[in-house]
Amino acid sequence: MHMADALISPAVGGTMLAATAGVAAYSVRKIQNDIDEKKIPLMGVMGAFVFAAQMINFSIAGTGSSGHLAGGMLLAVILGPYAGFLTMASVLLIQALFFADGGLLAFGCNVFNLGFYTCFIVYPLIYKRLTRKGINSGRIFAASILSSIIGLQLGAFSVVLETLLSGKTELPFSAFLMLMLPIHLAIGIVEGLITSAVVVFVWKARPEIIESSYKGKEIVEGFFPGKEIIGSSSAEKEIIERFSPEEENTDTSSPGKSYGNVPMKKVLVSFIIAAVIIGGVLSWFASSNPDGLEWSILKVTGGTEPEITNSEPETSNTVHKVLSEIQEKIAFFPDYEFKADDSVTEKSGGLSDEEETWPAVSAETSVSGLVGGALTLALCVFIGLIIGLVKKKKMRKAV
Repeated sequence: MHMADALISPAVGGTMLAATAGVAAYSVRKIQNDIDEKKIPLMGVMGAFVFAAQMINFSIAGTGSSGHLAGGMLLAVILGPYAGFLTMASVLLIQALFFADGGLLAFGCNVFNLGFYTCFIVYPLIYKRLTRKGINSGRIFAASILSSIIGLQLGAFSVVLETLLSGKTELPFSAFLMLMLPIHLAIGIVEGLITSAVVVFVWKARPEIIESSYKGKEIVEGFFPGKEIIGSSSAEKEIIERFSPEEENTDTSSPGKSYGNVPMKKVLVSFIIAAVIIGGVLSWFASSNPDGLEWSILKVTGGTEPEITNSEPETSNTVHKVLSEIQEKIAFFPDYEFKADDSVTEKSGGLSDEEETWPAVSAETSVSGLVGGALTLALCVFIGLIIGLVKKKKMRKAV
């Protein structure tokens, strides 16, 4: 659901960029309550994981379309809404700048559509309510499915609304909406399954990670059934009980049968390994079908992206042209491939749709996945470190 610049006007793009910047600033201020030396690397590895996971499009049976993990719901549950939003923004920024995936003008729209609704609406109002009576695999599954579906439905609706406000008459509101919502319903179900699987893994390995996001506080290591957090208030103990596994063996004296005994480093390394495997190898198996947004546009217009016409205001055309040129110069892996000279591209011609093979074994795709994941990890950790330093500085002043 990455919007290209051609889908929106400069006015809409600028407005959404300002809104996204405002939410990001708010998140930076609020995240200082729970940022610590454990949350920072977690932001990095989760960002790298989501970047890699977004490279794998899965086919939607019977439609000719495909979808991929958006990741907003997953990031909100594991990192909390504020860190989750900033991590999603980091993923999309790396994609837009260096891989030409999503427009620069549309960056604010993409972050808002994929990150705001899941982190600030769906997570607190739906996911947390569905799990407030306690956590188990079944509740995680149900909450993840419903939350992912609603999050993507809100994002898909926003895409349609943003194109309408941008004056894209070639994409009639009702026709576009009637395609975007159903296809993203199917994508949302798969997203929910993936999200629930990852959340269950984290919950069983280190329950305090999920608890930290729920409470909006620092990660307290050593929290798992059979261990009490000394000094916890009655309210905190009630929340802790909610995150105690209800259906499996909770006898912490039996090795291999208790929760929370997996070292935090192993959890982080697990996500790094997963990101490397997904981005470096499994990305070869991505479906070549157009994603939900491209498919919807194709059904309405006959093409996967509306063209910027001369009928649009001159200033609009200029903004689109300038940003397109900037993105073309910056992106060193456009469309997750090595950048080639125009002369080379013209001579090679490229493969037609009939000549495409599956799996698409490609060193370019692998390198793109590995480099993109590393850049995302670095950016997320950098943001976390800066916020952590600001927090420490404020604490010193308060003393």
